[in-house]
Amino acid sequence: MMADSMADAMAIDGPRGEKRKASVLGDDSGHAPRRIRALDPDVVNKIAAGEIIVAPVHALKELMENAVDAGSTSLEIVVKDGGLKLLQITDNGCGIDKQDLPILCERFTTSKLHKFEDLQSISTYGFRGEALASISHIAHLTVTTKTQESNCAWRAHYGSGKLVPAKPGQSPDPKPVAGRQGTQITVEDLFYNIPTRRRAFRSTSDEYNKIIDMVGRYAVHCSHVAFSCKKHGESSTSIAIQANASSTDRIRQIYGGSVANELIEYSTSDDRWGFKAKGLATNANYNLKKTTLLLFINHRCVESSNIRKAVEQTYATFLPKNGHPFVYLSLEIAPDRVDVNVHPTKREVNFLNEHEIIQAICEHIRSKLAAVDTSRTFLTQTLLPGGTWSASDQQASLSTQSKTSGTASGARKAPARNESSLVRTDTNMRKITSMLPPASTTGAGVGGDGLLSTSGVKTAITGTNKDVEMINYETVDREATACRLISVRELRAEVREEMHHELTEIFANHTFVGIVDERRRLAAIQGGVKLYLVDYGRVCYEYFYQLGLTDFGNFGTMRFDPPLDVRELLNMAAEFERTATADASGEGGDDEMDVSEIVELVADQLIERREMLLEYFSFEISPAGELLSIPLLVKGYTPSMAKLPRFLLELGPRVNWSEEKACFEGFLKELAMFYVPERLPATIGTDDPAATQGVDKDVDAETVSRRDHVRWALEHVLFPAFKSRLVATKSLMQTGILEVANLKGLYRVFERC
Repeated sequence: MMADSMADAMAIDGPRGEKRKASVLGDDSGHAPRRIRALDPDVVNKIAAGEIIVAPVHALKELMENAVDAGSTSLEIVVKDGGLKLLQITDNGCGIDKQDLPILCERFTTSKLHKFEDLQSISTYGFRGEALASISHIAHLTVTTKTQESNCAWRAHYGSGKLVPAKPGQSPDPKPVAGRQGTQITVEDLFYNIPTRRRAFRSTSDEYNKIIDMVGRYAVHCSHVAFSCKKHGESSTSIAIQANASSTDRIRQIYGGSVANELIEYSTSDDRWGFKAKGLATNANYNLKKTTLLLFINHRCVESSNIRKAVEQTYATFLPKNGHPFVYLSLEIAPDRVDVNVHPTKREVNFLNEHEIIQAICEHIRSKLAAVDTSRTFLTQTLLPGGTWSASDQQASLSTQSKTSGTASGARKAPARNESSLVRTDTNMRKITSMLPPASTTGAGVGGDGLLSTSGVKTAITGTNKDVEMINYETVDREATACRLISVRELRAEVREEMHHELTEIFANHTFVGIVDERRRLAAIQGGVKLYLVDYGRVCYEYFYQLGLTDFGNFGTMRFDPPLDVRELLNMAAEFERTATADASGEGGDDEMDVSEIVELVADQLIERREMLLEYFSFEISPAGELLSIPLLVKGYTPSMAKLPRFLLELGPRVNWSEEKACFEGFLKELAMFYVPERLPATIGTDDPAATQGVDKDVDAETVSRRDHVRWALEHVLFPAFKSRLVATKSLMQTGILEVANLKGLYRVFERC
């Protein structure tokens, strides 16, 4: 009886999984159909928003694409709690007009599409106008924007697609605020009104990792855009990419040097199928546990299981079992062959002739891999710098080679690593300067003939790497002349006799650490396991003098347009010398110093020997006393034009014009002194109070620009040139370099501690 009653009770609800009848739901008739009702617009918008914005990473993807569409060259992203609490993106694009702010977050409002046929030629990331509308229905949205024509920025708050006041009782209209050109979009409390979706995100760290992955993908692809991403409240950034970084450098910073060092570049196209493909892929020497595919179709980050499988099959014949590649593929297909409106989050696209295009790309990658695989190079370092190869080690190596590989007992044991002898340096790793924001710069003066031009004694030379590259150099068809002068050969031999072999080896293998003090002209370099402080002014003097001997008779030219008056320059230098002498002596002036006589004497000497100066030194002076050009010793570095008057004046008394060898030696030494970087105010922020004592805090823009140029040239032009062309002399060893630290000595200190 009890069992029967239990069965009856269970039968009330019917079998599990069976649809309940209308009578159970309270409809007595059982035949009346349910009425169809239109959903409330707020419900519709929330449903649509849930399809488009599935997770914080999808909201960020939409915002990044909008920023790139606006022509931005810099994107700054701040994230809190995986993007659920705060998601902020700041760009420097064209901005949003104030008149468009009221409808900015309404659905299907866009500036990129006018009619349905435009989808066949769409070239932007966004086109539906649903991203901001969807975000505003599930989060608190704030937009701050400024256009180039606007006098101020405008800030607006949105909720459910409409303008809302920042605080209750205030007007919802956009408010004028201070701001830079571009747009800043702040998304707060994402999914605050969809608690089930909010609770589904168990780990904010996982969401942040997804955001980092998405930012990294776009940072690799958008080669002209700078990216930075960090957590809210932290000073360090998870990703920091400069706008001028190459694709390989971007991959190195995001995915590591082990991937970047094994990349091969590929590019293919086929007009029959209407596509162009290019990208970077790892070679057969590198493999991962899981395939990493960065796929962009018409510059849109998408996923394709067909392309992923085809790439993995292509690499299967080159990689070991369970090995997978890293592939970055940018595929451009004619817009009329692509359907981009097939997925709510635009994660997938359809395109014509998919099989043929994928096959063509994989065949091209296979040919590239086969070409690399014909010869593999394995880099080994048998001996670390500073180590010694003992006779016992050599004997053990020979005995090991003589034995067969099958006898494990004959294998020589690897020597124990001495931590204090390891050289810890990798110049390919990211530097601290990559974290600094890009500075606005102006180009250096370039004459109409393409040569470096100087319009006066002082020339404003900006110092970033971009500006140095903007200096144009004209290559002339002039054959190099071999120098057979005995005097020049003797001067070269004297340099070789004074060579300090150990110091030359240090400079040949050094690693540049940085500028220590511009006022004292000090820089730090690493040689092996030692750290040195060098007087780069003294080193540059030696280098430019030796460069003058090496390139004697084959100098480049730095032309002046318009030409400079030699007598005027000499008069400036002579007047300065007389004033300086008078100030030093404490008298009102030096009556014995006839400035005009000195100017004429030096000018006559230079004009009289203008043919010799032009032939040997590319130093051109017209018969009327106009300075047309001076020697160009090195590309990428320009000497201070403020030193030009003194350089010309010193050519008079300090050069022996009557003897050939002494003349060449004196002129080249004065030229080297002219090229040596001048002393500049120390960079503000040094910890040494003495270094900044007496330095004006308000340094003018020209001095700052010159200092930047010198710093860049030292790191990227001069010190790299020291590795291959500097012969370090004994005098340089005595006065130009100082050992600061030794790794072995530091180990002893640490051991005592």
